[in-house]
Order: sequence, then structure tokens, then C-alpha cells
Amino acid sequence: MSPPFMREAVALAIENVQTGRGGPFAALVVKGNDVVARGTNLVTSANDPTAHAEVMAIRRACTALGSFQLTGCDLYTTCEPCPMCLGAIYWARLDRVFFASTRHDAADAGFDDAFLYDELTKALADRTIPMIPLLPTEGDRAFAAWREYEGRVEY
Repeated sequence: MSPPFMREAVALAIENVQTGRGGPFAALVVKGNDVVARGTNLVTSANDPTAHAEVMAIRRACTALGSFQLTGCDLYTTCEPCPMCLGAIYWARLDRVFFASTRHDAADAGFDDAFLYDELTKALADRTIPMIPLLPTEGDRAFAAWREYEGRVEY
């Protein structure tokens, strides 16, 4: 655990706001004592709703390390991760996540993810955007192709 890494992330988030690039969020992927990658929130400047700081840092770290897994790395992020970022963190297999502000602090600043947390607990048909199964048998063919493909890389 390193306060200097968190201080760097906070400074990066403030710079991101002051330069108009995006929201008040930044993240660092750290391996040992080295920053592997940095990311800031670029949602509005990139017109990409997935361009959260954590996702950007994870993407860049994976490129830098040549791997889709970040085992052995820690994430320092300025705010408790949202559900999307949390999913990316688990898929990337980061070792630990350190964060400064909580999701409640983010909500107080106008970034409220409570809606998303609530949506995840609802039945598919009850979600604000209904999730409707369609052609599941045909969809299963893609999984069958995956199981049969000898060159697959497990993840």
C-alpha cells in the first residue's frame, strides 16, 4: 500500500477536471514499485460511456504487459469502483484495489451508481432496459464452437 500512488491518482483526477478532459476520476495500475499504466475518466471527451478511469488504466496496463490478466498488480483509484469497473477489475484479476472516495462521496458529487447496483438485483424482465432471451439454442452453438476449438486461450 502506497500513499504516494494514491496522491498521484488524486492529482491526475484534478488535472483531468481542470483541463476539461473528463470527470474527477483517475486510476493507476501498479506492479511492485512501478506504475504500469495510468487512466483518467474520458467519458465525455471520448464520447465513450465505458471510458472510466479504471477501465482505461486496465486497458493500458494489459497492452503494456502484453497480457489480459493483471495478476501481481494493484489498482489505485480515486473512487470506489462502479459496477462496470468492478467487473473489469475481477476479469483482469488484479490483486488488490485501493480507493480514496466512496461511492457515496461520488453520489454527493452527482455520480450516483445506486441505480446500477439496484438494477443488478432485479429479474431480467423487470429491469429498466428489459433483458429478453432470444434464440438461446442457436446462441449455444457459439459455446459449442469454443469448447471444440483446440487453439482457445482459457480465461
